[in-house]
Amino acid sequence: MSENAYRWSGSIDAEVKDLLDEVQAGNTVPMEDLAVDEMRRRSLVDARATCGEPVAVNQVRDIVIPCDHGDVRARMYTPKGTAPFPALLFVHGGGFITCSVDTHDADCRSLCDGAKCVVVSVDYRLAPEHPFPAAIDDVYRALEWVASNAKRLNIDASRIAIGGDSAGGNLSASACLIARDRSGPAIRCQMLIYPATNLAHPETSSYIRYGEGYLVTRRFAERCLDAYFDAEGDARNPYASPFLAADLSNLPPAFILTAEFDIVRDDGEAYAARLKDSGVPTHVSRYDGMIHGFFSMTGVLSRARVAQADAAAALRAAFSEDTSDWTASRSPKAGIGGS
Repeated sequence: MSENAYRWSGSIDAEVKDLLDEVQAGNTVPMEDLAVDEMRRRSLVDARATCGEPVAVNQVRDIVIPCDHGDVRARMYTPKGTAPFPALLFVHGGGFITCSVDTHDADCRSLCDGAKCVVVSVDYRLAPEHPFPAAIDDVYRALEWVASNAKRLNIDASRIAIGGDSAGGNLSASACLIARDRSGPAIRCQMLIYPATNLAHPETSSYIRYGEGYLVTRRFAERCLDAYFDAEGDARNPYASPFLAADLSNLPPAFILTAEFDIVRDDGEAYAARLKDSGVPTHVSRYDGMIHGFFSMTGVLSRARVAQADAAAALRAAFSEDTSDWTASRSPKAGIGGS
């Protein structure tokens, strides 16, 4: 990567700059140039290097969720306290082709402890082995399973949320659409962390402006989309690109988190605007100076710890049915589109 690869037009966070400088100095092979298996190994190594010390919770156990094609692995985190607990179905990111319950273990522990909720992290099938709609089928099945097994899992079925980062934000938003369209499980809120919501037309201003030099590149995104979609026209399916849904009304309240120097920043903020126009209580917080993936980097970025605390606070408010003040007051820049 050339010295001019970082085209900073704003005030990038000092800790982020140090991280990007370290990546550039390391001269490692870009993620998009690796074989898929190696990408998955790298993702786990990078996650463990940046996630910080995992938070202790009351119990962590691996479970399986039965699906038509066989079992889907999941990991369940239970907080200290008295059941029944509210619950978050967590959907990890990774461009639909990488990451797992292991790469996002620290995130789930933090949200379990901070929101005092059970977290069920679903290890959905990945592309290219399993292209669209395999991932969203698994996520929606996991949502149904958690709701139908709530009593056995010590979960309050009336307080179930869904959320995730990046591709996981996309899948979470899509699952909310499916639940509405099929009269499925009631969802208390959707927590979308820098979600990619329009996979058919990703060429937004932020996609072009921040597509090189900020860890996640346009080339990586394009490789992910090529792997995820097997049939022409799939990207225009609203369950692949929720932004393209004709109707976004009657969806769960949304807490949307975006990062300033992120290729999908405009995606998340445009989706938030459409939700609000459709009457859905929505709050979006843009974290200035941050990059895609920062939410998980609590070991190296202090604002990642702030963002995780904000997300936990938003979940607590949603579980208590108080989404009137999702101001994320601790965030670097809060309420750019708050309802």
